[in-house]
Amino acid sequence: MLTKRIIPCLDVRDGRVVKGVNFKNHTIVGDISELASKYSNEGADELVFYDITASTENRTVPKKWIKEIASIINIPFCVAGGIQTVKDAIQILELGADKISINSPALKNPDLINELVKNLGQQCVVIGIDSFWNAMNNDYYACKFTGKEDKTIITKRTVLSWAKEVESRGAGEIVINTMNSDGTKLGFDIDQINQITSDLTIPCIASGGAGNMKHFADVFEKTRVTGALAASVFHKNIVNIKELKLFLSNQNICVRQ
Repeated sequence: MLTKRIIPCLDVRDGRVVKGVNFKNHTIVGDISELASKYSNEGADELVFYDITASTENRTVPKKWIKEIASIINIPFCVAGGIQTVKDAIQILELGADKISINSPALKNPDLINELVKNLGQQCVVIGIDSFWNAMNNDYYACKFTGKEDKTIITKRTVLSWAKEVESRGAGEIVINTMNSDGTKLGFDIDQINQITSDLTIPCIASGGAGNMKHFADVFEKTRVTGALAASVFHKNIVNIKELKLFLSNQNICVRQ
């Protein structure tokens, strides 16, 4: 059985960790270095660092944070935020990141996925998909520039078609960020996750909606995801990662202790 991964996420704006609901109304929840160290010590399998306004502001994630975080954690580290070229990605990896993740730049220039895979290797390239349910069209659509609610654009690409294209271009992993569930603590969007992962062969990570330990068990038991990403449930000490892994293990879900 494939080991499932627990992945805390640091959404960063103006040098502080923030969190909102449905990608809106962000408030400060903590210090970058303190939270990164905390999750590494608690036994997280990976850490994700999102500079949520970098693409909107047409810049890349500040390099100082990558170097600092890499120096204080001992787990794999994925970085996202305004990565628009292979050169940007290489600099981030050289500073200590293990993976890079792109969202808006990939939607703007899908060929960037191919270029990154060719130059860095599939294992380093993660594509984030910010997914929004459009009731009028009765489908999920990929969004870009989601770090600022007044700049968010709902594209014409359905999440399923975009996920298939991302895989065909060689990406190593997909993170499905369900905007409608984000920050609600009502559980992961199981139906959407199944709709997407049933047609993919690369690893997929579920993100958005975790509110308790059972929600993690549900997403692992009812979908094919290889990892679950969460933020506020960890930031607000609602769930402790060590306790979560013990709970999942007792549910016969394979996790790294």
